Amino acid sequence: MIDSVEALRALYAQPKGRSLSKELRRLDAHCVRFVSLAPLVVVATTGADGRMDCSPRGGEPGFVKAADEHTLLIPDSPGNNRLDSMTNMLATGRIGLLFLVPGVDETLRVNGRARLTDEPQVLSHFAGAARAPKLAIEVAVEEAYLHCAKALMRSKLWAPESRNERSVLPSMGQMLNDQTGTAGPAETQEQMVARYIHDL
Repeated sequence: MIDSVEALRALYAQPKGRSLSKELRRLDAHCVRFVSLAPLVVVATTGADGRMDCSPRGGEPGFVKAADEHTLLIPDSPGNNRLDSMTNMLATGRIGLLFLVPGVDETLRVNGRARLTDEPQVLSHFAGAARAPKLAIEVAVEEAYLHCAKALMRSKLWAPESRNERSVLPSMGQMLNDQTGTAGPAETQEQMVARYIHDL
């Protein structure tokens, strides 16, 4: 059992200089470009009780806006209305982000403080969006760094041969019926896609 930092550190070499020096306190030109190409960001938050939440947010590449070198704006998009992430942000004001760009094995990690805003001048950044967001998550950047490619290289995430047919799993409707004990016919994957198409 590893139960101390000392025991943990004894198993690993010290981090190399570059892995420490690459951490920035702002968004440089490379970070801003990465955000502009990313159609997906994974949002991690924690609540006042320590419970964690990690959820994906997606849109057209660049749907997250870099307002300046210290500020990111993430539009709210229709979801399941649980509001887990946003409730956590209200409680602790903390956020972690992982940006992914299809075909690029490196990722961009950003950590900082988050607040929810419906201020018109902030929402104006999304004036051309297909759906106007009700609010935006405003992230004050505290740490930003490009994460090495090893994890995505190991996973072969973007490789064509890594793609699975959707049929490797039951439909979401069937899985939810099983998990909730719901009887009756399950919504097919095709029905789900048709239902979602107007709510994206």
